[in-house]
Amino acid sequence: MSAPQTSSDIPLLIKSANSASERRVTPAWTIAHLKTRLEPITGIPASAQGLSLRIGSQDAVPIQAADEESFQLHSFNLQPYAELFVTDTRPPGSRTDYTDVSKVEKYVMPAQEYETLPNSVLAWKKNQKLGRFDPNAPDVEQQKIKALEREIEERGITLNARARLLPANDARLGTVSYIGPIPQIPGSLGSWIGITLDEPTGKNDGSISSKGKEGEDGFVGGARYFQCLPKCGVFVRPERVEIGEFPAADDFGEEMEEM
Repeated sequence: MSAPQTSSDIPLLIKSANSASERRVTPAWTIAHLKTRLEPITGIPASAQGLSLRIGSQDAVPIQAADEESFQLHSFNLQPYAELFVTDTRPPGSRTDYTDVSKVEKYVMPAQEYETLPNSVLAWKKNQKLGRFDPNAPDVEQQKIKALEREIEERGITLNARARLLPANDARLGTVSYIGPIPQIPGSLGSWIGITLDEPTGKNDGSISSKGKEGEDGFVGGARYFQCLPKCGVFVRPERVEIGEFPAADDFGEEMEEM
């Protein structure tokens, strides 16, 4: 049953891994009702939500109670534009990845057909002599390759080093298992970083297919760059890798406390 909004509604900044928005919350709502309202906003089931509230520069406090069906929000001293963080308490392998567009069915035009279109971006690049159609393209390509090599060195990326993926809202942990080019990815110059993740939240097992799509069941017609368990491998550019003495994540299936 939906609860009506009143003049005492308080605007809060709702933040989750996949969304951020301003919403008005009624202090008379119960915690259970708030989670129900947050489910279509964050995509996280009410039963799997972990809530915490941060007011100004204060430390975030958990929004929880023994009886969330009756415990009301006014007990948490809600303030306008305080931050309400919604985390997914399910194991990483059980969460829905709303940012993975590879799982969405889509029409893909054959490359040969696309190359014949007169009004495409490719045709425009040809006319303007841009990219690989630029007579000076080899020099530009070498500059990009050298820039990636410099970034790898500056970030201290080495084989077997512990790493954390960026940006901060990703923060998956793993070990550097490969540094180098991946010819199977069309148009991808320079080095990639292969990471063996601590948890099965990746896209491959250290292999990639000949069409440039990261493999999930070995490497038919592609190549293997390192060995790891299924969905524990990922390839990223150097700018997404932070090196440090990061501890290994807990065993699979063991939930980590999130604040």
